[in-house]
Amino acid sequence: MSAEQPTADVSNQVRQRRLAHGLSQQALAEQCSITRQAIHAIETGRYVPNTAVALRLARALSCTVEALFTLPDNPRRIRAELLDGGDHCQESLLRVQVARVGQRVLAVPLSGRTALTIAAGGLAAVHGRSAEVDLLVDPATVEHAVVVSGCDPALALLGAHLARRHPTFHGVWVEENSLASLRSLKRGMAHVAGTHLRDAASGDFNVPCVQRELAGSRVIIVTFSEWEAGIVVAPGNPRRIRRASDLARPDVTIVNREQDSGARHLLDAWLCEGGVPSDVIRGYGHVVRSHFSVAEAIALGTADAGPSIRAAALALGLGFVTLQRERYDLVIPAGAFHSPAVMSLLDTAVSAPFRRELAALGGYDTAKTGAVVTELPAAC
Repeated sequence: MSAEQPTADVSNQVRQRRLAHGLSQQALAEQCSITRQAIHAIETGRYVPNTAVALRLARALSCTVEALFTLPDNPRRIRAELLDGGDHCQESLLRVQVARVGQRVLAVPLSGRTALTIAAGGLAAVHGRSAEVDLLVDPATVEHAVVVSGCDPALALLGAHLARRHPTFHGVWVEENSLASLRSLKRGMAHVAGTHLRDAASGDFNVPCVQRELAGSRVIIVTFSEWEAGIVVAPGNPRRIRRASDLARPDVTIVNREQDSGARHLLDAWLCEGGVPSDVIRGYGHVVRSHFSVAEAIALGTADAGPSIRAAALALGLGFVTLQRERYDLVIPAGAFHSPAVMSLLDTAVSAPFRRELAALGGYDTAKTGAVVTELPAAC
């Protein structure tokens, strides 16, 4: 039987996945026991391979046949649960990423920075908390998504490296604060949750809070990185902000994070240590919902200071006052820990290319990345 057949309007991703694996046409042809000319014909759409060759291609490129070859563009419609349940316009389609977590299919709205930088997986017609989604991607993509909830913007970078290192999978980053991320994990709305919450009584990071929030759940806590947390200020720190009492001066206005965030916990602890009541601080009630939003407010001059991370300050050329080093951990249900998707994510996190790029952002220490902090039993 010939390895090649005339096309039938079938599109393919063979070239893209071959390049992602660093293979030449000749190298891929040898792995699949066909000629280099056949690989060229398949990549250019002149021929569709038979079943045996398609299976060998999929095996060589670490993906499914469906991920390599797709039929003409007839959108497949699926029903999904809208992740944020926000107030979205019911009259226009919403751009979403789509992922399965357990038995749930989630539609994650693209908003903020992600709306302009990430291609949508589907277009959703919203009906309250549910959505009818016309997929823009192969349905297999929904099954191979890894949903990671957390406030660290480096989680988006991790997703990009995941797709490069393990093309079968891709990351979906849901930007939520630490406590919200743990609660999303508990509700089955994420595969992995990121957190950096310091327990005031013990001084330990994350473990006490995970024990409280996920009591009764068996989870494994893995270190993602350590980072510098503190106060973002204007370049050169013109307001000379060094102590908590400096935030109480009448010439200083801050921008704050939401109540359950790790950054808000850090600010409140700093104020408490300095004996500074929050009601004397201008801007204490001005809340934004991400590390970069804090830095953006200061870059725009609408605030003089705010709690965030060094990487956010460096990204916008701002100054930074370090208050403490924090351990940012990934919390993973024990039942999902050894799944191919999560294993691929963790393999990517400890890979040299990702760790080098993460360190290059500034304020990150990857020496303990991938270390298992603890496994919490079912009875916490």
